[in-house]
Amino acid sequence: MRTDILRWTLMLLSVLLVAPSLANTVQMRHVVEEFVRAQTQGLPGAVTISVGSVDLKANFSACRDMQAFLPPGNRLWGRSIVGVRCSGERAWTLYVPVTVKVAGEYFVTTRAIAAGEVISDSDLTRMNGDLTDLPPGVVTAPAQAVGRSMSVGTQAGRPLRADMLRQAYAVQSGQSVKLHARGNGFDVSNEGRALAAAQDGQVVSVRTQSGSTVSGVARSGGVVEVRF
Repeated sequence: MRTDILRWTLMLLSVLLVAPSLANTVQMRHVVEEFVRAQTQGLPGAVTISVGSVDLKANFSACRDMQAFLPPGNRLWGRSIVGVRCSGERAWTLYVPVTVKVAGEYFVTTRAIAAGEVISDSDLTRMNGDLTDLPPGVVTAPAQAVGRSMSVGTQAGRPLRADMLRQAYAVQSGQSVKLHARGNGFDVSNEGRALAAAQDGQVVSVRTQSGSTVSGVARSGGVVEVRF
């Protein structure tokens, strides 16, 4: 009889000790999932969140107000860590492993492209996959690439990244450009030759047909605006 009583007493103590831990685990997973879901709403694709297991010991007291936070140096992209803290008389902090997958579209090159070439729609083909498995800054929309020029060359079939692109030059060095001069009461057009390459909005020097040099703002289409 005493053996049975002892056995049941030990089982009851075990349940009482484990119950707060189980309650904390369920609450903790909910807090982490809600935090990650809120923080990843703007990602370009369908987000899947996986919360790793955490062994909450009995000394983690029950907590009514858990707060999740992102530790410094972590990013909710691929494998990451989310912190959970509980304030109160028996405050505690733990760190939960999470995995964030983002299923979405990205673009790869249809041909080998040399540095300096301008990207067109035909240079891109659409692919689908987990964006977290790809290099950082992968292009996820044509507008991020079309009209820009390559800063480095790449082979066909490679994912296109933002750091491989730059704004295309509006005028090239040595290009024949149209000078558009404006001032108080006059608006004159002339021809000239750009002395350097320049992107839209950048200042560039132009040698006019008379041999003089003027500076103006490069615009797309081989136009340089000069204001007086």
